[in-house]
Amino acid sequence: MSYSEQQLLSGFNNQNVMNDKEKAMDDLLDFEGKVALVTGGSRGLGRQMSLALAKRGADVVVTSRKADACEEVASEIEALGRRSLAYGCHVAKWDEVDGLVETAYAKFGKVDILINNAGMSPLYPKLTDVSEDLFDKVIGVNLKGPFRLMASVGERMAAGSGGSIINISSTASLNPSPNSEPYGAAKSGLNALTRSFAFEYGPSVRVNCIVAGPFLTDISKAWDMPAFEANARQNLALKRGGNPDEIVGAALYFAGPGSTFTTGTTIRVDGGTR
Repeated sequence: MSYSEQQLLSGFNNQNVMNDKEKAMDDLLDFEGKVALVTGGSRGLGRQMSLALAKRGADVVVTSRKADACEEVASEIEALGRRSLAYGCHVAKWDEVDGLVETAYAKFGKVDILINNAGMSPLYPKLTDVSEDLFDKVIGVNLKGPFRLMASVGERMAAGSGGSIINISSTASLNPSPNSEPYGAAKSGLNALTRSFAFEYGPSVRVNCIVAGPFLTDISKAWDMPAFEANARQNLALKRGGNPDEIVGAALYFAGPGSTFTTGTTIRVDGGTR
């Protein structure tokens, strides 16, 4: 074989290796035939994760308290050629959660991926201004609702072909700060549930958690941005807030086959928050 022929053959082999690697990577991000249920899916991080899964083949149940907003995202998903279900649900109300689960299984027959993304973190001037009703709402949305969803969907996943549960937590669960006490406590509880549910429904169901930092979603429009940017420059390694689509990589990792030996753990997607 001549030198030129050897070079040509080597080029073909290298191309085949590259193609194999690309296919392997594609397989890790292929959600064809999967069904995802995303709470808080009508805006912000939830919308980004819903669309990302749909773009990679998943059918998606989009739920939040505002059914009309869910319909808008569901229409975007259907425009991608996937099936979607828009469902208005207040996750702190277990009767509504049970209705959501029943409707999702009635339409799709299964849920492979559950993302507990719904959350609320209201502002208050001082701790004594936190009413019992407000405290209960924060705990209800951030902890009580995810518990019920994980129990209901996780049990069905374990009895079927398994699945992945992803909880969206917050740096407030790790670095408590003034003005986020009930929220931080609730998210800390969610971190604990992640670990315990991983043992409860393993090995066929994986349960993991993304600890999110400050993301520039529509909620951030109410922030004092000059103050936030000054704080970010001092306390975030990346010195900025996150773009909503920057949550997607971690979510797809936990949702897909690339994380089959990962459960009961957390990943911080927080820009390097101190």
